[in-house]
Amino acid sequence: MRGIGKLVVALSIGLGLAGAAAATPAQAAGEARSPLSRDWPHAGPFGTFDRASVQRGMMVYREVCAACHGLEYIAFRNLLEIGLSEDEAKVIAAEYEITDGPDELGDMFERPGKLSDYYPSPFPNDNAARAANGGALPPDLSLVVKARLGGENYIYSLLVGYEDPPAGVELGDTQHYNPYFAGGAISMAPPLFADMVEYPDGTSATVEQMAYDVTNFLTWTAEPKLEARKQLGVKVIIFLVLFSILMYAVKRKVWAGLH
Repeated sequence: MRGIGKLVVALSIGLGLAGAAAATPAQAAGEARSPLSRDWPHAGPFGTFDRASVQRGMMVYREVCAACHGLEYIAFRNLLEIGLSEDEAKVIAAEYEITDGPDELGDMFERPGKLSDYYPSPFPNDNAARAANGGALPPDLSLVVKARLGGENYIYSLLVGYEDPPAGVELGDTQHYNPYFAGGAISMAPPLFADMVEYPDGTSATVEQMAYDVTNFLTWTAEPKLEARKQLGVKVIIFLVLFSILMYAVKRKVWAGLH
């Protein structure tokens, strides 16, 4: 059932992002620009997450993205997988108010988050989210990297790609121009500006660095078990190679007397 839920959310994210731009002349301007290509540490069969970058990306998400976007499929206990201690994860969880209940009187109540809780949505429902964002529904970001063609390259390009619209392109009052978004007109304002966050490790918080870090974080949220899957794949391949060698030796042994 969890897998079905993820598929539904992925489809919803795709539809939500596609619908973020209203019908304007800018949408007829042509196809989106091809995403920039970056080298990602988790790419390839032996790639692993850059945990320092993922942790910085979590900061960017919390301080910038979380005002509009949730992480429905990430529990606070999952943060232990990116190198946070249990105490650090508990502190982060406690910063969120979680609706729980009913209590003995049948009423719902608010309590601080705990490790078993999942990141709550910043809005009580979709209508409230649209009302706060000019009619556009901010998608949940749990699976956004998997939901968009181009994956992490697309997300990174979108975050760094805002620019002035070309001549002849008209935008709505609440729209912005981003050539990496289909049609160019996007309702999300540029989310990143230099030095918006202060990295504790001294890394310079340029727009490009923050976009890179939060994209690494969102790649992790889309597939927290990526490293485990790759490790299992390597073990399976090694097993199959050794098994093939063994079977070949057995075959030689069995058929040796017939030659």
